[in-house]
Amino acid sequence: MTDTLRVALVQHACGDTPSTNLDRSLAGIADAAADGAQLVVLQELHRTRYLCQHEDPALFDLAEPIPGPSTQALAEAARHHGVVVVGSLFEARAPGLYHNTAVVLDSDGRLAGRYRKMHIPDDPGYYEKFYFTPGDLGFEPVETAVGRLGVLVCWDQWFPEGARLMALAGADLLLYPTAIGWDPRDDEAEKQRQREAWITIQRSHAIANGLPVLSCNRVGHEPDPSGASPGIDFWGSSFVAGPQGELLAQATPSKEQVLMADIDRKRSQSVRRIWPFLRDRRIDDYRDLLRRFRD
Repeated sequence: MTDTLRVALVQHACGDTPSTNLDRSLAGIADAAADGAQLVVLQELHRTRYLCQHEDPALFDLAEPIPGPSTQALAEAARHHGVVVVGSLFEARAPGLYHNTAVVLDSDGRLAGRYRKMHIPDDPGYYEKFYFTPGDLGFEPVETAVGRLGVLVCWDQWFPEGARLMALAGADLLLYPTAIGWDPRDDEAEKQRQREAWITIQRSHAIANGLPVLSCNRVGHEPDPSGASPGIDFWGSSFVAGPQGELLAQATPSKEQVLMADIDRKRSQSVRRIWPFLRDRRIDDYRDLLRRFRD
């Protein structure tokens, strides 16, 4: 491996037609590869609009098996361009059993691994528990030609435990395909508080674990098909942070963009030597972390 890893995040809007959305992702992979990317990360559920704004059994028809048609398309792109690709799909595992799943295609097109989203939200506009079963593959990095990828998904990004477990399992990078945005009814101050919290929590994972973080979000307005809400304005702002939380690159909140960044592979080792958080963990006294709450 080279000392520098060139990475790309493909941030785009999604419309009603899955094939068109997938084509946007594939075009982003091609553009990133042409600019020298070795690793390309796509946003959460990039093949469809964000389907969890309401509960509709008919939307399960959008799910597909893994491997399946979208996995194959991503695999062909990875092989053709010689890049590692991280995609995010609505996985149909069995009748009545579906997951929010990230797939990792190695640079030779091989399905190197997958991660099933572990933390599943159930909030206004984000009714994911209706659609997705919590993951059962644990927090295991995926070995690829560019290193061990600690792939997590969206809501996982708010929980330090997932990032830590990926780091303890030897991840070289933390990756977060994401779909998050504003309720248009919120005032500007509240919108900015939410966005800054989202950025800050992920930068903190970089700092606490001494690892780069790549977070890829979508952009654009997506209406609520039920009409119960005004929909979601996805805030983009995809970014790459270094192992001290430093921002290496950040995309616009409102436009489609293939965000490029160069990561120094040696910095994690250097940072961990002067900030030895893993050394100083008190693993002998963390038992209460296994409790829901201390009453």
